[in-house]
Amino acid sequence: MEKHITKPYDVVVIGAGNGGLTATIRVLQGGYSCLLLEKHNLPGGFATSFKRGRFEFEASLHELNDFGSYDQPGDIRTLFRSLGVEDKIDWIRIPEAYHMITTDKKYDCEMPFGIEPFINKMEEYVPGSRKSMTEFFELCNEVRDAQSYSNSVNGNTDPEYMKKNFPNFIKAGSYSVNEVLDALKMPAAAKDILNAYWCYLGVDCDRMSFLHYGSMVIRYITRDAWMPKMRSHEISLAMDTRIRELGGDIWYNSKAEKILTDDKGQITGVLLSDGTEIPTKHVIANCSPHLVFGKMLDEKVVTEKMIRATNARTFAGRGFSLFLGLNKSAEELGIKSHNYFIYDTADTVQQYNLMRKVDTNHVQATVCLNNAYPECSPKGTCIMYFTTMFMSDDWGNVTDTEYFKLKDKVADDMIRVFERETVCKIRDSIEQIAVASPTTYARYCGHPQGVIYGYETADWDSLMPRMMMMREDATLFPGLRFVGGYAMRSSGYSSSYVSGDLSGRQTVGDLKKENQ
Repeated sequence: MEKHITKPYDVVVIGAGNGGLTATIRVLQGGYSCLLLEKHNLPGGFATSFKRGRFEFEASLHELNDFGSYDQPGDIRTLFRSLGVEDKIDWIRIPEAYHMITTDKKYDCEMPFGIEPFINKMEEYVPGSRKSMTEFFELCNEVRDAQSYSNSVNGNTDPEYMKKNFPNFIKAGSYSVNEVLDALKMPAAAKDILNAYWCYLGVDCDRMSFLHYGSMVIRYITRDAWMPKMRSHEISLAMDTRIRELGGDIWYNSKAEKILTDDKGQITGVLLSDGTEIPTKHVIANCSPHLVFGKMLDEKVVTEKMIRATNARTFAGRGFSLFLGLNKSAEELGIKSHNYFIYDTADTVQQYNLMRKVDTNHVQATVCLNNAYPECSPKGTCIMYFTTMFMSDDWGNVTDTEYFKLKDKVADDMIRVFERETVCKIRDSIEQIAVASPTTYARYCGHPQGVIYGYETADWDSLMPRMMMMREDATLFPGLRFVGGYAMRSSGYSSSYVSGDLSGRQTVGDLKKENQ
């Protein structure tokens, strides 16, 4: 392999996923040179789309939360505005919050956006829930304000300021979702309906931090949900364009093989699989610490602390998705909602455990994009995509000979469950079908076991401990920071963008200190 050394860069970003794209823009806006490396020929990672026949499918985005309208922007629209990409994308508003159905037939609930409409609808479903729901949203507003403050100071919060301005945020910090809802004396049925979003974070509500869930729910309900007309790939391409406008470099089809270090254990560059060496002292990794510490760094510089910090963590959900192009419209098929959550049970602990095994997992988060954007597919047709997760590596037990048969079985079950619970007959209208298993996700983005949610945000590794550990994590290996689903803000589109914003700005801060 011929060795070729390129010009040096202040920062090299490995991986053009949501976090990597955002971090690159922030470094460039800070006035430093930056190279973004991506092993595929397209940006975005999971934030992409693909075509089958006359349909263009969204690969992963159901909806983007915390976005808001142009005149009343949420944190993510504000972030996109400051990155210079908001106006490069055509946005559409999602019509409703969610439609939750449970197989045990206890619930078939359609919930709206907006605090007052949401509380009013909950009161219809669960009379007597208004007081606890009102208190819930008041607490969630304080959580959001506290997190916005933390983000504004790059995580370097003033404890006294926090105590004075966000006392309930501090009090709720160590409690789970269900513990706080019980303290609010919320009726059981209201808790069940409110907890429908839990699968978007992949942790049952007995173990999920209230701060994490409350933060997500308030951002959805008060600022609606949005998505690009041309699927999530439109965001990725807009960020690609912005990086080039700022003078940054992007190399596609360029797989980072090693992060190079000197005798003192300091970063000196990045080595590509073709032998190209890129000098740099700072790396931002949009990939898992398991990959970086396990394969990309020389064994001699990987400390026991790094190994322990990584191996102590638990992988979150492994992805499975089904994509359907149907030759009838959503109206003809009777599909009324954009976003369905279909569960066996509203008991999140029981449901989480059922999702550990392929044979017992019948959960689906299902979208019919036409109900938000009717023109997303040819007239008289519609697009649907179904997603579930496996909360263990049970898919890893599948043999090569069983693989395709099991993919078909899970996909068939998703269709069967949707038809049964919604009474919408879709099977006979399927024109195009595609299936992505955990193996697909592992191959496409290199994620261990096909994980799409990074590390599980539960107990000691939940959102707030991660935020509080940012400084210490940065000292594990100076010059190296992480972004994306495995970083401090965990999985999800909005969280990945925020992680890229944080790590990008923090790296700029590191560079400024070095140059003083």
